[in-house]
Amino acid sequence: MRVVFMGYQTWGHRVLEALLASEHEVPLVVTHPTSNHAYETIWNDSVAELAERHGIPVLERKYADDDETKERIRAVEPELLVSSDWRTWVAPEVYGLAKHGAINIHDALLPRYGGFAPLNWALVNGESEVGVTVHFMNEDFDLGDIVVQRRVPVEDRDTVTDLFHKTVELFAPATLEALDLIASGRTDWTKQDPAEATLFHKRSVEDSRIDWRLPARDIVNLVRAQVDPYPNAFAFFKGERVRILSASVSGSRLGGTVGRVFRPEGEGVAVVCGPDARRGSEPGVVLERLRTDDGREFTGVEFFRVMGGYLTGHP
Repeated sequence: MRVVFMGYQTWGHRVLEALLASEHEVPLVVTHPTSNHAYETIWNDSVAELAERHGIPVLERKYADDDETKERIRAVEPELLVSSDWRTWVAPEVYGLAKHGAINIHDALLPRYGGFAPLNWALVNGESEVGVTVHFMNEDFDLGDIVVQRRVPVEDRDTVTDLFHKTVELFAPATLEALDLIASGRTDWTKQDPAEATLFHKRSVEDSRIDWRLPARDIVNLVRAQVDPYPNAFAFFKGERVRILSASVSGSRLGGTVGRVFRPEGEGVAVVCGPDARRGSEPGVVLERLRTDDGREFTGVEFFRVMGGYLTGHP
């Protein structure tokens, strides 16, 4: 099949690699310009460099709706547009240039977790599974018919980095399977229910700030969702920012004021948290490993040498 590829970062790189190693033809690649956004410098294998090594023309665009892009796509007469980590909306007049339209490969179990940072948000929300969806593009963002969907479980100690590695391995085989199904003439795709859809925004600094009023499990999930190489979950202690690298739910219920540095637990230190903390009805969160802004790392008991004081959301 003759394919125009639109993609970015490692997700796009994996899909383009698979297309180039297959029997499919890729006459044109469209990718985004290099970005300094914190979440766009992590898994950032270059789609442009991969295409250029294979002698494929590359267009760099933030959006794919300008006249030159449309004319270049029209000129190569694609049978399909394939998108992976393309981060802006694609208009019908663009994907309509391909005989079969366009498919997108998204690291979520659509219709849940459309939009940005789906693995981070899924882990924040304590989901028991994540996955990859190959779907057709339509006028609604991430709501086109599903061609292929693959699921993987979220284990108790999985971090967002673990989930990245689990799901990115599914991108290439899911894409090639979808192309085979489309080429076969099949049209009985799975419709998405818009009523079940959830659409998430990009994550930023504010989304990593710990709110000690949340239950311990929610705070632990936030920490797991922001491990290295992502910007870590953080709080402030005596005016100094501390990044939380690992945490767990305490073995005992702790009462008092949220954010209170309470007692050692193993190599960590338990902190009071939760919406009902004053009643002593909820477990605390154990801060196991921390990092200060100067790059030094500590266990909880190394950093909090004396119990007492409060962790807060702001200095």
